[in-house]
Amino acid sequence: MAFDKNSNSFTFIFAAVLVTVVGTLLAVTYMSLKPAYTENVRREKMQNILSAMNVKVARDAAPEKYKELITETLLVNAQGKPVEGDAFSLDVLKQYKDWKAGEVKSEDLKYPVYKATGAEGQLYILPMVGTGLWGPVWGYLSVKKDGRTVYGSTFDHKGETPGLGAEIATPVFQDQFPGKTIADENGTYTGIKVYKGGTGTTDPHGVDGISGGTITSDGVNEMLIRTLAIYDVYLKSTNTSTAAR
Repeated sequence: MAFDKNSNSFTFIFAAVLVTVVGTLLAVTYMSLKPAYTENVRREKMQNILSAMNVKVARDAAPEKYKELITETLLVNAQGKPVEGDAFSLDVLKQYKDWKAGEVKSEDLKYPVYKATGAEGQLYILPMVGTGLWGPVWGYLSVKKDGRTVYGSTFDHKGETPGLGAEIATPVFQDQFPGKTIADENGTYTGIKVYKGGTGTTDPHGVDGISGGTITSDGVNEMLIRTLAIYDVYLKSTNTSTAAR
């Protein structure tokens, strides 16, 4: 039976077959590449954690170095208390999006903590997520054994403006964090404030924001103040327990 190539039925059938074939090819390609993609994401996460403690390695070398330096992982709840769960497998970005959408309550959020051995002794690496101008921003801070002094940092973003908000991913912004403290000498929580760009702040609990990237800077500021408040409770309890021993 011959088909009339000019008929509507032939056009619909041809389109349906084409969509089916292309869809199948895309699905097969996705499934074949998914393991490699997942592994790359895992290695990049390790790379970022190491970067926060000032250890720079290539992505492929990250797993070995991570295994060498990371001594313990755990989760803390919204009250800063350790809870059961796998810290590394927690998708903090997805959890944050679910929270923003009202699908997860604040009291149900969990926060990963990575304990590591750095050049100056024990470190705590603390992941965090927030919202910039065009999408998510995120970062990792490493804090020294005293539970208040920042040792290193790394920040990144999904789509902030090049030359403006995207500067949070550069040394110009990140190099301000080492030596800053998240609590004063009396132990009162301060967080780390991101000031308006160009102020040249000398605040021991603050950094200079990105000039021209006000909304991104505000997003990072909110992320730091909100997230570090939870981690501060955990760090204080940890250091109190250590001192008691």
